Amino acid sequence: MTETPPLPEGYEISADPARIDPERVHRWLSTDAYWALGRTREKQDRAIEGSLNFGVFETVSGEQVAYARVITDRATFAWLCDVYVDRSVRGKGIGTAFLAAVRDELRSYGVRRVLLATHDAHGVYERLGFAELEHPEHWMALIFGR
Repeated sequence: MTETPPLPEGYEISADPARIDPERVHRWLSTDAYWALGRTREKQDRAIEGSLNFGVFETVSGEQVAYARVITDRATFAWLCDVYVDRSVRGKGIGTAFLAAVRDELRSYGVRRVLLATHDAHGVYERLGFAELEHPEHWMALIFGR
């Protein structure tokens, strides 16, 4: 497993649900994330309520600059999803440090497996220890609509 890179100065990570800005998260995801384009605010709010949520915040202003959501039983399995870093802070190392911290938090629960799906960020996740499924033919999905 790779080391946890430090978060750049002036930023902090929190899993406090009261700090998550649902309006900002919805705007990011529904307008700028290929996997969630057009997602309704109601659906996003339900997703937030039913998940473990993480954010990166500017320490001075308290403004949220990144988000990640995890669906987990906190014992055996986790699904990492809705990872988003605001365009204004990309390239500063925030995303990598953020994801490493989320990974480490999930490891502390003792979960055996953390899954995710990505179309274009394989390299980012590989640097954090993620790998392609060993036996993808063993996995199945039930999809209710497109």
